[in-house]
Formats: sequence, structure tokens, C-alpha cells
Amino acid sequence: MGSVQNTSVRRSPVHKSPVRNFFHKYGWSYAFILPSMLTFAIFVLFPVLWSFVISFQKFSLVRGGAWVSPFYANYEQAFTMFGGLFITAIRNTLLYSFFTVTTNIFVGLILASLIQPLGHRLRTFFRAAYYLPAVTSALIVGMTWAYIFNGQWGFANYLLRLMGQEPVRWLSNPDIALGSVTLSAMLTVPATAVVLYSAAMGSIPTDFYEAADLDGANPIQKWWNITVPLIKSTTLYLVVLYTIASFEVFERIYVMVPSGVGNSTQTIVTQIYNNGFKDFNFGVAAAQAFVLFIMISAIAVFQFRFLQSDVEY
Repeated sequence: MGSVQNTSVRRSPVHKSPVRNFFHKYGWSYAFILPSMLTFAIFVLFPVLWSFVISFQKFSLVRGGAWVSPFYANYEQAFTMFGGLFITAIRNTLLYSFFTVTTNIFVGLILASLIQPLGHRLRTFFRAAYYLPAVTSALIVGMTWAYIFNGQWGFANYLLRLMGQEPVRWLSNPDIALGSVTLSAMLTVPATAVVLYSAAMGSIPTDFYEAADLDGANPIQKWWNITVPLIKSTTLYLVVLYTIASFEVFERIYVMVPSGVGNSTQTIVTQIYNNGFKDFNFGVAAAQAFVLFIMISAIAVFQFRFLQSDVEY
């Protein structure tokens, strides 16, 4: 007898499109983060893109926006209006950022290094104590320093009188007003740096220090050659974080020196605030905001290239 042949037709597998295959595998994952993505798009991404459009317009809350000619007129006006005040604000911001970021990193590293050898309970206590300023409102901190630097009855001048010195006009002298604001930021404990540095130091394997002990290294040598290099990634994060925060300084200056003391304490963000919410010159304010964005991005790229580390342990 002849062999019975199977006459059934084998169906070829159905191939899904790449898009359908992607949503079939990851659709539920994106569904869970969809609320956060929508919130980000509505309240962050869309306003940023809209402000970029406004930076090329003469914008009014009543009449809307009208394109300026030439298209870079708002950016040109940002640098030339009020006798180039925006350039002065950029210089003040750079000075403030340099001193505050450098001090925060150095002080945070030193304090974290000092509390790291302590016992667990003491280390936890000091971490919490140093982190208290971070949960305090920036307005409250600014008001406190304004009272300290008050020219008539401030605590700083009280100490000077005890030492037989003449009182200083900390916040009313245009020559030292910006320096006084910068000093107040430098004397504030860098809470985030202390906590993150302490955590990073605690994750370093003790084998490195034991090997250094066998080689006869002293504590300073171990700190400089082991601790500092192995927490370089934390240093990078803190430098970028503090740089962004210092470039966006506003509350401290607005509270401590509301008059500006003859524009001697003007920064980039105070200029944006004045142009946008006092003079209602939204186009120029938006242009200055994007100049700030470009400056922060450029500095962050430089910091990543200079401080990036491939160390793993």
C-alpha cells in the first residue's frame, strides 16, 4: 500500500511588526510610568519648549507673541540693555559659583573624612546634624544671614565691636555686598556633600587600607591616594549639582539684598526675574534663561570630561 501522505497545510508563523512587538513586550512597563511622563511633559518639557519660542518673540500676556526681527534681537538686547548689566550679572554669578562650589566640595570632603572613623551611632548622629540645613527653607536661611550681617545690630558687627573694630556695612556697601552674600553661602554646611561623601567612603573595601598599612602609609597618604581617587564619581556628581544650584542662586540674594545695592549683587536669575516679572519683558527674560541653560550645559560637559572616572570596586 502506498504511504498515506499528510495533506495538512503548515501555516507559516505570523511576524509582528517591530512596533507591535515592542509594545507587546514593554507596553505594561510604559503604562506604569505614563503618569510621570505626562506630568513631566506638561509641567516641564512643554514650558521649556514654549519659553524657547518666546525668546524669539515680543511676547505680551494680553496680545500674545509676535516674532521679532532680526530673530536674535532679544538675545542681543539681553546683553546690551541697561548698559550691559547682564554681563555684570554673569560675572557675579561666575564669582559666586567658583567660591561656593569650591568651598562646599572641600568642606564636605573634610567633614565626611573626620566623621567616617567614628562609631556607627556617632556617624549617624553627625550625618543627621549636618543634614539639617538642607531641610531648612532657603528663605529662612537668607533671613537669618540678613540679621547676622545687619549693619546696626547684626551679630557680625557685634563680634567686631567686641574686638574693638568699627562696624561694617556688610549688605549696604556695593564693594562688599556680593562678597557678604558669597561668604554666607560658604559658611553654610554643605549637607548633601557630607552625607554623600560619608556614604561613598563607607563603601570602599577595607582591603585597600590594609594593603596600604602593610606598605607603611600614614593616614594622610591613605586618604589622598585611596579615599579621594575612589570617590571621584561622587565628587563629579556633587560638583555638577552644586554648580547648577549656584548658577541658579536667587532666594538668598533676593532676601539678603532686595535693593541690589546699585546692581552690585545682580546675578543671572535676578536679571531674569526683573525682566520677566517686573518689566514684563518676557522675550528678553526667556533669552537670558536660555543663555543660562547653555552656560550650565557647557560647564557640565567640561566637568564630566575632567572628573569622569572608570573606577569600580
